[in-house]
Amino acid sequence: MPQIQGGDTAFVLIAAALVFLMTPGLALFYGGMVRSKNVLGTIMQSFIIISVVSLEWIYVGYSMSFGPDVGGLIGNLSWMGLKGVGAAPNPDYGPTIPQTVFMIYQCMFAVITPALITGAFAERMRFGPFLLFSLLWTIVVYNPVCHWVWGAGGWLKAKGVLDFAGGLVVHLTSGAAALAAALVLGRRKGYGKENFLPHNLPMTLLGAGILWFGWFGFNAGSALAANAVAGTAFVSTHLAGMSGMAMWVLLEWVHRGRPTTLGAASGAIAGLATVTPAAGFVSPNSAVIIGLLAGVCCYMAVNAKGKFGYDDSLDVVGIHGVGGLLGTLCLGLFATKAVNPGGADGLFAGNPGFFGVQALAVSIVAVYAFVVSWVLLKLVDVLVGLRLPREKEIEGLDLSEHSETAYNA
Repeated sequence: MPQIQGGDTAFVLIAAALVFLMTPGLALFYGGMVRSKNVLGTIMQSFIIISVVSLEWIYVGYSMSFGPDVGGLIGNLSWMGLKGVGAAPNPDYGPTIPQTVFMIYQCMFAVITPALITGAFAERMRFGPFLLFSLLWTIVVYNPVCHWVWGAGGWLKAKGVLDFAGGLVVHLTSGAAALAAALVLGRRKGYGKENFLPHNLPMTLLGAGILWFGWFGFNAGSALAANAVAGTAFVSTHLAGMSGMAMWVLLEWVHRGRPTTLGAASGAIAGLATVTPAAGFVSPNSAVIIGLLAGVCCYMAVNAKGKFGYDDSLDVVGIHGVGGLLGTLCLGLFATKAVNPGGADGLFAGNPGFFGVQALAVSIVAVYAFVVSWVLLKLVDVLVGLRLPREKEIEGLDLSEHSETAYNA
């Protein structure tokens, strides 16, 4: 019989608070990278998502994502408004913690995922259409994919797909949506001709530090208990973050002649995002390798966007999309039951079939998230118009959308 353990409950509650902190941290991370006339508008997009998605989660999202299964595709709506979700544990979702604790922990994942997408269309989307798109996207992209991968009865989960803390559910879905958004909205006015340098790098570095801190709750908390797997995930998280940062800075130093603080922050986030799906299933040495690979692949992806001609303002595709894809495949390579008996052996542990399953999941989730995101963006554009008018974009989000300025001269 499931029985609540006080230590596990306290651990997951603290982890939930850490994951919540990541969204304000993301607001600072993104806010520092935009021009000064857009900093409040960019920060606001992350902050308001906390309200929008939390309400959606309580009344629809949690039941769709984790409710009783319907054909492996979605949870039914019997848990709408948290009906029947109480202090008793659910054996499928943390047998030693109250289901309410699991619910609020997962709420924080649902909150930050659409917030990640905002970096791709920074400085050019209207606030109202942004809210509508984010709400629709959470309902028709995040919730179904979450159920497929993590929900009891989810069809990808039944095929043996593993995603410890969100490489597929969070990073790949947001990265695919970011690519769709960058393509649908087009480039910012003056892109490639005007100065688009970050206006406040100390703010960005502070945001990166908060994200790194919160990531320990994001990954270690996904063990849903204060146990050895949580310890493994915690260690893997730090090792991948630091090695991703080191590799990015090294490549930048060689490639551009100087290391930068923005490069250090980007490399750390790349390493953290990439190890997320694998954190509780791989050894410390594998986590270092994953971080190094993240530094190389995500650096190359970010630099390649100019060649492909799309304006992913804050590198969501190159860091989160590529990181989620790479990390999920790396899990198929490096996973070992010697680290987590509840996981799987990967290719390097003699099980090539598991790598194939992970590759299949990457393909399915990436295509689904991209196509549905594209359709939603086009729909919202037809209904209410996505993009700021030219004169408002030149004026900036802060004044045109919120009648505020971040810095009074």
